[in-house]
Amino acid sequence: MTTRPEPPERIVPSAPPFWLDHVCIAVRRLSTARTALVRMFGYVPRTEPVENTRQQVRVQFLRKQGSIDIKLIEPSTPDSPLASFLSQSGGGLHHIAFRTDATPEAIESLRALGAHIVTPPEPGEAFNDHLIAFAVVASGLRVEIIDTDTRRGELPEA
Repeated sequence: MTTRPEPPERIVPSAPPFWLDHVCIAVRRLSTARTALVRMFGYVPRTEPVENTRQQVRVQFLRKQGSIDIKLIEPSTPDSPLASFLSQSGGGLHHIAFRTDATPEAIESLRALGAHIVTPPEPGEAFNDHLIAFAVVASGLRVEIIDTDTRRGELPEA
């Protein structure tokens, strides 16, 4: 009779908590994607479009009561890294974002668990310069780590 190995620990005791915050979709044009999501799924703009000079993208958040935010990103320059992503994939899911209590500690926890850190914590312009970071986990899934619900260019709720 063979014994089964113990299952891996599901929760790492020292890991910070993570909450799903938003899904990011890479698009060629914010206005076209925004119009479709508003018309088809009832989302409304949460922010004005915001220029992110560090990542060479324009960003706009959409919201819907009872759902998570959608972040749309389009290249802001012809040599934006996102332009390459769009030419290879045609667009679509770019990353999912998790909010946590402290971005630097969360990134170190993910690194210790085997994540590849793509961008270490740095100010995120779309988040009023709160720290953000990017990692690749589990079979190539890109994740963004943030520690705020603040958004630059926030619109009043209707």
